Amino acid sequence: MIKAEQLTRRYGTFLAVDRVDFTIEQGEIVGLLGHNGAGKTTIMKMLTGYLEPSAGRVLVDGVDVAEQPKLVQRSLGYLSESLPLYPEMTVVDYLEYAAELRGVAAPDQASAVREAIEATELQIKAFDTIQTLSRGYRQRVGVAQAILHKPRFLVLDEPTNGLDPSQTQHMRDLIRRLAANATIILSTHIMQEVNAICDRAMILRNGRLVLDESLVALKRTERLLIGTDAEPEEVGAALHGIDAVGSAVPVRAGARRIALPLNGAVEATAARVVAALVAANIPVFSVTPEQRDLETVFREVSDAGEAA
Repeated sequence: MIKAEQLTRRYGTFLAVDRVDFTIEQGEIVGLLGHNGAGKTTIMKMLTGYLEPSAGRVLVDGVDVAEQPKLVQRSLGYLSESLPLYPEMTVVDYLEYAAELRGVAAPDQASAVREAIEATELQIKAFDTIQTLSRGYRQRVGVAQAILHKPRFLVLDEPTNGLDPSQTQHMRDLIRRLAANATIILSTHIMQEVNAICDRAMILRNGRLVLDESLVALKRTERLLIGTDAEPEEVGAALHGIDAVGSAVPVRAGARRIALPLNGAVEATAARVVAALVAANIPVFSVTPEQRDLETVFREVSDAGEAA
């Protein structure tokens, strides 16, 4: 389990991370979202012991990262956004070196390197120098070094940065496979990556954690969309006796759809709504629950910050 308590980081007078709290259980894939400069990379560095917090703390399985960083780092794998690789080394030489740095026992190093290469599908590039590799293959090398020691926790900072669609899909598949044996924190500003991979999203704004929800909960609808050419006032009058329905509002100007806020179960309420509208001779072209996506939620959170 990873737990952040009032995690704070200042750079002089600049507050990069402001009293962030969260808990991540074993086996979760969590996406850390935010605009560039929101504090994602700073949090990643504090989680891995690379950077000390100005206040607060990070606990990994109950161990304080600041107090015992080396102990925690034995169970952590880290892919930084900058990919600190040695371009003149071959993939195998670099991974052997990384295995030694990671403290993998000498008799186990060859098998650890082989398994990491197989997991990241680097076989055909194993004896190439890193400087000759494409961005996608360098990303794979970065992931390979992060999983050499079979960590229980993986921290991946922008793992699909600069990848083409095929390379991005491969990276997604790899992360899903790794999640079978590790908790994964994925930092990105690309919402599609969180949608495609993660179980849960945490959104940062100006260094503060402003949202922490499962993707299922984020997408849960609270409004029913009715296709009709009736005016909102007509619809509202027809539904006046249904307590579970709020005030009808147009989705947007000129659209033939009306949104109904709901306070009850969508399916049961939708049936009552349709029955009431038909009884009032109001035409109903369609009835659908509103579908929210992560992009919509992110925009709502960002707009709320700008308005504050």
